Amino acid sequence: MHAWEQNLANFLHYIRLDHIKRKILVFSLLATLIPSLTMGGLYYVHAKRFLTEKVAQKLRDVTAQNERELDLWIKERLYDARVFANSYVVSENLEKIIRANTAPGTKATALRRLKDYLKSVGNKFVDYEALMVADADARTVATSADRSAPLRLPHDWRNRNNADTPIMGDAYWDPELNKMVMMLAVPIKAQNGGFLGLLAVKLNFHTIDEILGRSSIGNTGKSFLIAPDGTLIAGSRPNAPGRVIVKLPFNVPGPSETDAVLLEYPDDRGRAVIGVLRRMSQLEWGVVTQIGKNEIYAEIVQVRNLTLLISLGLLLAIGLAAYLLGLTIVRPLDRLTNGAARVASGDLEVSLPVVSHGEIGYLTKAFNNMVARLRLGQEELAAINGKLIEKNKELQVLSITDSLTGLFNRKYIMEILTNEVARSRRNKRPFAVMMIDTDQFKKYNDTYGHQAGDDLLKKIGKIFMQSIRNVDYAARYGGDEFIILLPEIGKEGAFEVADRIRGLVNAETPRGAADGVTVSVSIGIAAFPEHGDTPEAIIAAADGALYQSKRDGRNRVVLAGVERQPDIEVTK
Repeated sequence: MHAWEQNLANFLHYIRLDHIKRKILVFSLLATLIPSLTMGGLYYVHAKRFLTEKVAQKLRDVTAQNERELDLWIKERLYDARVFANSYVVSENLEKIIRANTAPGTKATALRRLKDYLKSVGNKFVDYEALMVADADARTVATSADRSAPLRLPHDWRNRNNADTPIMGDAYWDPELNKMVMMLAVPIKAQNGGFLGLLAVKLNFHTIDEILGRSSIGNTGKSFLIAPDGTLIAGSRPNAPGRVIVKLPFNVPGPSETDAVLLEYPDDRGRAVIGVLRRMSQLEWGVVTQIGKNEIYAEIVQVRNLTLLISLGLLLAIGLAAYLLGLTIVRPLDRLTNGAARVASGDLEVSLPVVSHGEIGYLTKAFNNMVARLRLGQEELAAINGKLIEKNKELQVLSITDSLTGLFNRKYIMEILTNEVARSRRNKRPFAVMMIDTDQFKKYNDTYGHQAGDDLLKKIGKIFMQSIRNVDYAARYGGDEFIILLPEIGKEGAFEVADRIRGLVNAETPRGAADGVTVSVSIGIAAFPEHGDTPEAIIAAADGALYQSKRDGRNRVVLAGVERQPDIEVTK
């Protein structure tokens, strides 16, 4: 904070100008009493400049709006042409016509259908003078007009077609139609993507004339569209027939120039006008909007006397007084505004200096107090959020984990299996699924009790986790049945893992042979995509292999699709 600002605030407090109401009152008195007659001579220049800039901005806005609407018109015509070119009627019949081995009768039928289609489309749109279909060498094959005419395409139309850029020709005067037209073409492609030919559209500028007519400003204003050489393409006023050249003191801007060009120049009748030219983005044409200078400055004459009485001499004295008094109002408010913005963005380390002794000073104190309370509340909220995050992590683990064995639960492993099927199908990679059942678990429960059975399941779950990789998934499928998912492993690798698990279970689990209870596991294996390409199919295949293992005598590993596995020695 500057020392002068504090001194000024103390002085205003001393003369009792702390309150905003008093400051505004003093400012109004000063603004009324300070002479303003010296500004009379400067008004005309200022008003003229202001009005010129206002009209220039209006011209720029109108020109920009016209440019946007004309670009949109071009884009819509291109879109329509592409839609028509992609029609099955056009591509199919053109292919029949240009194909060498097509029967003459078939070619005639295809040509008739193509002409009928072009005529039906052309009759629905006022912007189309003719629609033509040409072959790959730009030779006209069919047209909606009564008489065929050569296509007027740019010399580099093949390069544009290969680059997939719009093929748009120059505007030209058509003596037969007695109007300005242009040619637009899009490629016609076969179903296999091959290039068949072109759909060309001869466009008139009737819609553009209407667009430009709606945008004219004032009584003398005009809007028109010109080519780079000055040829008049379309305008808001009726044009004389034939090729008209508009003489302007500037050229159409280049592709790198996007801002509108503003100049004063005489029109075709010698009247001084102000005009704006803007280049279209789609074509090299220029959009021009102009208005007569006499019409612009007529408003100054009407309002000059009235404004002189109101605005005399208010610039220097009142500006200085407003600046000094405004500092004491605006600067504290700016601090409050910036402080509020920082608080809104999450920064609560805000403390504003209290300069004024009036309402703003009290407001600043209240603001600082509010921020301090928010800071305290944020700290409390952060502590609560930290606890919530920890609880949410615990809930997330509980939602996917079997509470007894610590393995994944059935719901989560099915989600993982579904994702693994999609990933393996996309990457063309294998994976395997093992369905595991604890042999004689019910008898073990009946013999040693349910607590011992739970301990056995926990022990088996630990064996699974010790036997698989970090990228593998082991889950309790239900009861004493488990499932293991082995990504990126085929049936041979899965068989080795399963046999290792079976051996570890035999070696590390209780062996109650004296009671007639032998703990072991039966394992069924199914591989993707050999035994199924959907989660359901893979589960069913692995489950079927598991039942085959049970039927073969338990304590063995069975691969899906193999009816009988070789006997495996059981470790006692």
